[in-house]
Amino acid sequence: MGYGLLAGAIAAEIAATTSMKYSEGFTRLGPSLITGAGYLLAFALLARALKTLEIGTAYAIWSGIGTAAVAAIGALFLGESMNLAKITGLVLIIAGVAVLNLGGAH
Repeated sequence: MGYGLLAGAIAAEIAATTSMKYSEGFTRLGPSLITGAGYLLAFALLARALKTLEIGTAYAIWSGIGTAAVAAIGALFLGESMNLAKITGLVLIIAGVAVLNLGGAH
């Protein structure tokens, strides 16, 4: 249940961050509303997930996957650059999240 809520929080955060790009500095109403609603939903779901998941691990997964996904969206759909340094950084983020998960609960 906790990981399902966390997955929803990640999806909402990715949608909110992507919408923020289209809000043009919050000057466009639709994307601005999606950004606000997405972040509210993301935080609500993350808070619910934290009832059963460790905060360090949950936050690392939430922020790490969100960061990697938004960077990929930027490169694949928004024409943003992707080079070896950026790819290495994303791989290191994902590796860090994986190592935190290997620690597991005590």
